[in-house]
Amino acid sequence: MSIQVFCDFDGTITNNDNIMSIMEKFAPPEAEEVKNKILSQELSIQEGVSQLFQFIPTNLHDEIIQFLIETAEIRNGFHEFIQFVNENNISFYVISGGMDFFVYPLLQGLIPKEQIYCNETDFSNEYITVNWPHPCDRLCQNHCGLCKSSLIRKLSDTNDFHIVIGDSITDLQAAKQADKVFARDFLITKCEENHISYTAFETFHDVQTELKHLLEVKL
Repeated sequence: MSIQVFCDFDGTITNNDNIMSIMEKFAPPEAEEVKNKILSQELSIQEGVSQLFQFIPTNLHDEIIQFLIETAEIRNGFHEFIQFVNENNISFYVISGGMDFFVYPLLQGLIPKEQIYCNETDFSNEYITVNWPHPCDRLCQNHCGLCKSSLIRKLSDTNDFHIVIGDSITDLQAAKQADKVFARDFLITKCEENHISYTAFETFHDVQTELKHLLEVKL
């Protein structure tokens, strides 16, 4: 049995949700209603996020990236946490509902690209189009967009010990099949609603301390 860590990006690795930051800065007021429908599960994540990016003109590409580079903050303790998982030969994947044009630049030098799974964007038309290279498999019908539970099944064995780290509705399906969940913000609410056991965290120092203890128990 090996330990596999599956970690969200927006609002988890970064302090802020970068998609929401983009919408607040660049989208018209109508985007707020779409966001609320995603959080209330009136819209699937795939449908809702597709609609959100259709509000954003593609000619803002460079401006958006510069905005995120200036405003996105990596959560406290993440650098040390990555060093810890590498030293202990723990498999680590970023599974993000975020977009390639900002996830890759913000993680450059921290996480190898082959360990990052995110959505793809098309800037060839007037507004941004989202492509979905990691859809739901036959065991998930939630129209997740990037399906985290499907990726967990694809990347690991059923005998592995699965750890999910996340903060929002996009992490719920993954949390349902995890052996251990680290949650913050809205994911805590959803875990409690769905009777999913979790450990709350605010920094990756919190996660590392708990994971170190878990390794001692497992060994």
